[in-house]
Amino acid sequence: MKNILLLFIASFMLLACNTKSQESKLDPTEKEKIVKQYFEYFNKHQWKELADMYSPVSDFKDPSFGTEMITQTRKQTIEKYAQLNAVFPDLHDEVVNVYPSDEKHIIVEFVSTGTAADSTKFKLPICTIFTIENGKITKDFTYFDNFDDSKSDK
Repeated sequence: MKNILLLFIASFMLLACNTKSQESKLDPTEKEKIVKQYFEYFNKHQWKELADMYSPVSDFKDPSFGTEMITQTRKQTIEKYAQLNAVFPDLHDEVVNVYPSDEKHIIVEFVSTGTAADSTKFKLPICTIFTIENGKITKDFTYFDNFDDSKSDK
């Protein structure tokens, strides 16, 4: 009985030591390269190239779309950014930090700036959680404060 117990414990220890953690299918540095390329295209206003980084249809959460998740095609993504760029010709994003997460996710903190034709400027801190699968962005969940408190007593 004692030998069976020792055999069981030894087998358990061997199995416990031999288990592999699930390996990431996308190297964290690859996700960072994708994000870096994304912001390069954004800052050069290369909307088609940026849209091609997304899957043909992707999920978006963005206060500019409302409170619910929506889906967009690459064509719709191009149109969205081209319209924004028409209002703010000097549209620019400055990455503050990149936070690699799990196998499919990477979080990017950045500040978006721009100037409208009437010289109105904006500066907006933003956080985006990208889901990247098979080298393409499949989800873009963007968060920022879109509440205009310019009339508050602050």
